[in-house]
Amino acid sequence: MPRLDPVALARLGSLPLKARVIVEGALSGLHRARLHGSSVEFAEHKEYSPGDELRHVDWRAYAKLDRYYVKQYEQESQLTVFVVLDGSGSMRFAGAGISKLEYAGLCLAALAYLVVQQQDKIGLLVFGGPGGDILVPARARTSHLTDVLGVIDGAIAGDSGDDGSPAAALDRVGELARRKRALVVLASDLFDPDDRTVAALRRLRAQRHDVAVLHILAPEERSFPYEGLTLFEALESDHRLLANPAAIRKDYLDRMDGFLRRVSDELTAAGVEYHLCPTDRAVEDTLLELLATRQRLQLSGARR
Repeated sequence: MPRLDPVALARLGSLPLKARVIVEGALSGLHRARLHGSSVEFAEHKEYSPGDELRHVDWRAYAKLDRYYVKQYEQESQLTVFVVLDGSGSMRFAGAGISKLEYAGLCLAALAYLVVQQQDKIGLLVFGGPGGDILVPARARTSHLTDVLGVIDGAIAGDSGDDGSPAAALDRVGELARRKRALVVLASDLFDPDDRTVAALRRLRAQRHDVAVLHILAPEERSFPYEGLTLFEALESDHRLLANPAAIRKDYLDRMDGFLRRVSDELTAAGVEYHLCPTDRAVEDTLLELLATRQRLQLSGARR
């Protein structure tokens, strides 16, 4: 399946359609891509009756008793996934492509679509928007996907938000998921004015949650390609700076490289999956990378 660049994908149609296309594209590159979903534990036997699945027939019991018995199973665990979307003002930056917020929303919408297809629970928390945090509780119903995607769509299309920090949102997810281990996926540019995000992610790991970060950045934020006298406007304040890019490029790039190294090193040391996601990369490739990493971690955990 040919890869769609994010701009072409954004023009495709409704968010549910985009999510399905992303998932199909990712799974075409990962034939056995499965999140760690529902697992079952053997409960008891019952005598076979018409309509029971033949794959559950216990043939050893038949060999001993000359009667058909079916293994019954009970659900041991159902995966709960919380996706956390940064709706703050800095996520509105688009550069030459789609905005960081739209790219992040597409990633999380596709993940939600996949989770619901696997009959696991999906919850959503959007923070930093103009109306404050928006929570969609974790549920597994197919109809629940409509609620999740509707909120993501609204966040993308809504007005610019404030400079909210991911830390408070992550702590709230930790409270919501305190009774059961969950997978928490944060999509953010990590521009945290209080620098508390890494600590909040560490707390989630200390609570034994699986945690992944999709670090969303526009290519221009990493390369600083501007030329000539340029007016730079902050998206989360009224601050403006008129500057010659050539005079500040080296200092900017040094600071950006240091920021990326620090974030990657600190999150990796904390046991958090870290994925740097430029907004000009095919969204299905970002989802594929996340799924492949999850699969590797499951395999390594099973071997221990």
